[in-house]
Amino acid sequence: MKRTVAVVDYGMGNLRSVSQAVLHAAEGSGVEVVITSEPEAVYAAERVVLPGQGAMRDCMRELAESGMKEAVLHAAAHKPLMGVCVGMQMLLDHSEEQD
Repeated sequence: MKRTVAVVDYGMGNLRSVSQAVLHAAEGSGVEVVITSEPEAVYAAERVVLPGQGAMRDCMRELAESGMKEAVLHAAAHKPLMGVCVGMQMLLDHSEEQD
């Protein structure tokens, strides 16, 4: 199995800084880093990184509308997933921020 990390691009968040950090950390390790807006790539990846920045409601809406929500929730239940900032908070059932 090819070792891959998928960085989720759902149209929001601190994608550039997070993806650059993951690419730097993986350099020379043989791990392929894929920045993706395709659910299939998230399902196929060994590990997943979910960036996030901004208002919770906006991030949740964009994640759902991007078609990535189910793939991210599946990844959270079945493989290592690192949420960055709001990316981790979006995995909760409820937020007090903007209800």
